[in-house]
Amino acid sequence: MGRLAGGVGVLWAVATLVFVAIRLIPGDPALAILGGPGSQASAEAVDAVRREYGLDRPVLVQYAVFLGRLATGHLGDSYAFRTPVSTLLAQQLPVTLTLAVAGLVVAWVLAIGAAWWSTQRGRIAAALTGAITVTASVVPHFWLGSVLIVVFASALGWVPAVSDGSLRGWVLPVLTVAVPVAGYLAETVRDGVVDAQRSAFALAARGRGESRAGLFGRHLLRHAALPGIALSAWAFGSLVSGAVVVESVFALPGIGRALVTAVTQRDMPLVAGIALVSAAAYVVVLAVADLVERVVDPRGSRSGTRARNRARGGTRHGAGAR
Repeated sequence: MGRLAGGVGVLWAVATLVFVAIRLIPGDPALAILGGPGSQASAEAVDAVRREYGLDRPVLVQYAVFLGRLATGHLGDSYAFRTPVSTLLAQQLPVTLTLAVAGLVVAWVLAIGAAWWSTQRGRIAAALTGAITVTASVVPHFWLGSVLIVVFASALGWVPAVSDGSLRGWVLPVLTVAVPVAGYLAETVRDGVVDAQRSAFALAARGRGESRAGLFGRHLLRHAALPGIALSAWAFGSLVSGAVVVESVFALPGIGRALVTAVTQRDMPLVAGIALVSAAAYVVVLAVADLVERVVDPRGSRSGTRARNRARGGTRHGAGAR
C-alpha cells in the first residue's frame, strides 16, 4: 500500500510540474491551439478557443479540471497533431520503450564485460577500463550519436545513419543510449566484484578449485549485481530522457520527438500524457527492480537495503561527474 501511495504521489507531482511549466512558457496557449502566432487568428477566434478549452477560467479551476481528467484517464486531444493523445502514445510509446529496454540490456552486457576485464586482467586493465567507463558515463548523447553515425554509417557503411525500420537501423540508437549508462553500471558492478572477492564465500570457492570464470559468473557477479539492479530503475529513467535526443538524431518515431514538438507548440495534453506515461513506466520499473533484487539476493532484505544505498551513492557520484 505504501509503494502504491508513493507511485500515485510521483504521478501527481509530475502532473503538477507539467501544468506549472506549460503556464510559464511565454505565449498564449489559445494561439498555440490555433496554429501559433503565424496563423493570424482573429481576436474573436482566440476568445472562442479560450472558452472552449476553459482557458478563461481561474488557474486553480484549470488545475482542478486538469487533474480530474487525468484521474479518469482522459488525456484529451493533441493541439499540434489534432489526434487523441492516447492514440499518439499507442503509436509512439512502443518505439521509445523498445529503445530504452534494448539500451538497458546492452548496457548490462557492456558493464559485465567491463567488470570482468577490469577485475581479472591485472592493474593495467583495471586502470584502462576505469578510465573508459568514467569517460563513457559523461559522454553526451548528441555527441556520441553523431560520432557513431560518422564512423559506422558514413565511413564504414555497416549500418544506416537513420532508422529504416530494420534491425540494423536500431544498432546505433541503442548503442547511443546504452554506452553512458554502461559506464555507471560498470563502475558499480566492478566495485561490487572487488568487495565480493574478499568475502568468505569467494575464498571457500577458490579452495574448492573453482575457476576464475566460474567464480565470477556463479558467485561474484550475483552479489556484485545487487547495486546495479537497484541502479537500473534510475538507468531506465535516464534512457527514456536520453531518447528525446536520440530519437531526433536518428529519426525514430518515438515519444521523444513528439515531446519536442509538443513543448515547442505548447501542446499541454500531449506534454502531460508523455510525462505521466514516462513517470508511470519509471514507477513500474522501480517495482520490478525491487522484485528482481529480492530474487537475486539470497541474503534477505538487509543486503537489499545496502544495495539500494550503494546505488544511490553511485547515482550521486555520477551526477557529480557530469
